[in-house]
Amino acid sequence: MATKPGVRPRTGAPQKLDGHAGRTVHLPPYETVALVLQGGGALGSYQAGVYEGLTEVGIVPGWIAGISIGALTTAIIAGNAPENRVARLREFWETICEPPHTTAALPALEQLLFNTTDNMRKLLATFSAASAIQNGQKGFFIPRFPPPMPMIPGDPAAASYYDTGPLKATLERLCDFDRINSHETRVSVGAVNVGSGNFCYFDNTKMTLRAEHFMASGALPPGFPAIEIDGQFYWDGGLVSNTPLSEVLQTSPRRDTLAFQVDLWSAVGDVPTHVGAIGERTKDIQFSSRTRMVTDNLSRSQHFRRVLREVLDKVPAKTRQTDGWCKLAEEIACDKHYNIVHLIYRDKAYETEYKDFQFGAPTMREHWQSGLEDIRHTLKQENWLDMPTGDSGFITHDIHRPRK
Repeated sequence: MATKPGVRPRTGAPQKLDGHAGRTVHLPPYETVALVLQGGGALGSYQAGVYEGLTEVGIVPGWIAGISIGALTTAIIAGNAPENRVARLREFWETICEPPHTTAALPALEQLLFNTTDNMRKLLATFSAASAIQNGQKGFFIPRFPPPMPMIPGDPAAASYYDTGPLKATLERLCDFDRINSHETRVSVGAVNVGSGNFCYFDNTKMTLRAEHFMASGALPPGFPAIEIDGQFYWDGGLVSNTPLSEVLQTSPRRDTLAFQVDLWSAVGDVPTHVGAIGERTKDIQFSSRTRMVTDNLSRSQHFRRVLREVLDKVPAKTRQTDGWCKLAEEIACDKHYNIVHLIYRDKAYETEYKDFQFGAPTMREHWQSGLEDIRHTLKQENWLDMPTGDSGFITHDIHRPRK
């Protein structure tokens, strides 16, 4: 029998994964192993580091779901053979972290200066952010010339400060869309319909995906234009929800799931002591809080479903088959297991409110390294990948969360 995309057959025994880094991971027989990628612009190379760490131990997600920069990461991963994915991610990030028309500082000198002090890092970050605003980023976006006039109507696809045509060319160069649509990996990316305001997912199990679907998920206004797909226009999914976790965990039929949830914004942070820090903290709260809310709500929901399952098991079979309420309860009840492993990027001392559009190459590499170190640390934790037990069958892990 063919297996659906993103679903692996149950073998009943943990799978021993021997990574090339000399580490062994025992992976229980989850029906779904998912990689869930949040939006966060230039912070997204943290996701690439996490993925590299997963490949080191042989964990290959069967379902990748992303929003905004997470959708672009999803395209690069799903659009390449497993042995080429990390190299393609690196090529993508090295490309978009260059200015489009001017030569960046000598890479060795830039990296040398970056490795000195936080004040120097902050200065370089300021220059990189200013360059992104003024010049755009290679293979990603360029300023419109002439710039759009605020009150003059025109084509919705041109109503933005930047043109993302270069991104389409980059995705089509680095991604094999035939592979994406082959269902080798299930792919879901979130976007918002501009006309209706409704949130939706573009999913390769339901439609044929093109570069435009991934671009739509990252079309953050007013910087980037709405993307037209089949006569409808779409914006960045982060406007409504910055994490696709609920899409993965609430799919039907429900399955035993291990999800690596990669967040680029931390809900935990310092109270701003000056006006300049308010913008950064606002973004952190705005884009991270929904992840916490989704996790808490799903945990409670699964607890109720499991309780209902236990109660139904005590009802005589004949009653369950004939009673209308019991039949309805059977549809709702669930005894599946859900393990959510959080990888949450932690701000560096030199970062400010423009960290999501600061595309400096040294900063990008540090984000990448942070993701790699976090997932390596996570995978060393004993029993963290085990199938959850307990009343709810739902558990979350986070190496940055204080132990009780």
